[in-house]
Amino acid sequence: MHKSFLLYSLITILGVIFIGRLFQLQVIGSESYDPIHNSAVKTVFDYPERGYIYDRNGTLLVANQLSYDVMIQPNQVKPLDTLEFCKLLKIDKEDFIKRYQKADNYAPYLPSVFLKQLAKEDFAFLQEKLHKYHGFFIQKRIIRKYPINAAANVLGYIGEVNEQLAKTNTYYQAGELIGKDGIEKQYEDFLRGSKGKKYFKRNNLNKVTGSFKNGEKDTLAENGKDLTLTLDIQLQQYAQKLMTGKRGGIVAIEPSSGEILALVTAPTYDPNMLVGRKRSRNSAVLMDPDNLEKPTYDRGLKASYPPGSPFKMMNALIGLQEGVITEETPFYCYNGYKYGNRKGEFMGCHCGIFGRPIKLKTAIAKSCNSYFSNTYKRIVEKDNKPSEGLDNWAHHVKSFGLGDYLGYDLPQGSPGLIPTGKYYDDMYRYSWNASTNISNAIGQGEVQTTPIQLANFTAAIANKGFFYTPHILKEVDDKPIDFPNYTEKKRTTIDQEHFEPVIEAMYEVYKTGTGRWNQVKGIEICGKTGTSENYAVVNGERIKLEDHSILVAFAPKDNPKIAIAIFVENGGYGSMVAAPITSLMIEKYLNGEISKATKHRETKMLNISLQSQYDKLIPKTEEEIASGT
Repeated sequence: MHKSFLLYSLITILGVIFIGRLFQLQVIGSESYDPIHNSAVKTVFDYPERGYIYDRNGTLLVANQLSYDVMIQPNQVKPLDTLEFCKLLKIDKEDFIKRYQKADNYAPYLPSVFLKQLAKEDFAFLQEKLHKYHGFFIQKRIIRKYPINAAANVLGYIGEVNEQLAKTNTYYQAGELIGKDGIEKQYEDFLRGSKGKKYFKRNNLNKVTGSFKNGEKDTLAENGKDLTLTLDIQLQQYAQKLMTGKRGGIVAIEPSSGEILALVTAPTYDPNMLVGRKRSRNSAVLMDPDNLEKPTYDRGLKASYPPGSPFKMMNALIGLQEGVITEETPFYCYNGYKYGNRKGEFMGCHCGIFGRPIKLKTAIAKSCNSYFSNTYKRIVEKDNKPSEGLDNWAHHVKSFGLGDYLGYDLPQGSPGLIPTGKYYDDMYRYSWNASTNISNAIGQGEVQTTPIQLANFTAAIANKGFFYTPHILKEVDDKPIDFPNYTEKKRTTIDQEHFEPVIEAMYEVYKTGTGRWNQVKGIEICGKTGTSENYAVVNGERIKLEDHSILVAFAPKDNPKIAIAIFVENGGYGSMVAAPITSLMIEKYLNGEISKATKHRETKMLNISLQSQYDKLIPKTEEEIASGT
């Protein structure tokens, strides 16, 4: 009796477990069941249109076009005439085997790309024949089209999802398209939309016999969201044109909002080069690490340069804030600044003012090295504790966004470098003073900045002490963005009152100083020219090249509409190349055109090429070295 009870109890328990499991699989589990893994079900994806991208004025920058991929689901493939099929696809048998094995290794029950982006004429012909080849089908896709050849570095590109991502992200399958750089990558979730799925039943002959579960599991595609960028594409195109034959970066920002108006890297490339079947061939050339031009390297965001003389304004602001100078504090210049007793411990100066007192306004306008070396020394050695003094200096500098990623909404960047007391404590074992790193006074030394950081620094001056994080996105589906990081003011550590004398001095730069030859009638420009020394190692030898040409500026002086930073590699004095380009861009943006009075300046900049300087960076062959050529 006892054994019978145990037996009945065991049978009852097993029955409950079995029924419960069936209920879970058929009722509860069916709610989340994905028929994509069922070999008796054919899954057809409905790919949405990717969101369009516009500039701030509504100009279309990125559109869509149809593409046709040959798809494969390996577990559905049946014996076929391989040679005939290869002839249809214009591939050889070895290529067929390689593609099949790749798809089978990825997932035999999932569709993946076998041959991507057929030409329209090939698609029409193949579509009639494909019913003979089980496990293969045509999938329509959306690929990009760029109506305007500009801003490739901003827009980015789309490329195929690799197997690793497909296995870790359930939304994507291998071979699908995803943003790989720029806006396409940063705002992928907005742009991609949501793909739809339709499921169909198959019979034992692999023929579709109808909708799976009357379409209960089917989903509709949802198109991606359209994006409006802060970019002014006409200004972007104009800047790219001016940078023809040159290398460098240009960043223009609207000070009152932090919106990026232009983000130029030179040289650049046509964004259509990374679309379609030609993408693979072109990307190999564009992204070749031995390509010295580096067209896919965004110099506006990633290239770190010594800021040169524009950094003198930073030291002026810190000096005023720390009370070590006033507008009226005089320093003397004797063709330079002597910072030690040993030979060579002398920093030359070209301000042209010898043995007379120089005050702040004149020091900025004439770019006096002696003035700012004295100012820097007073800042760092204020309390006779250089390490703490430099930390305090660095704290002020970093409040302008230098020395760190700014937090802008593009996936590339470089933090630059603003040294601290510890940096030099480690380097010199606590035995140093302001004279040890006096080059920081004039934006040389260890200080490194990117063009976007200097543009933001300039915007902060234009705003008299605050800035908005630079950003490139303006609207999503015609609705203004409301991201706190881009709409909240970031205040610097410098009091507002100290910006007025610096702004007046920057205005003087264009009136009587180093930028006076690049004035624009009717526009009050405030700026600062600069150069930074430039060395390179070629064939194991360190050689000095032409200095980098630098300029920062904003305009108009009152209620500024644009702040800009320009680096032209090997461009020489800032007043020679960077200043004319800056003035032209400001005139173009504020007036909409270039006046007859400045047309000669435009012609000159369009025709200047610095290729001979860049050729010096190309390593010589052993034969050239031996022959002395």
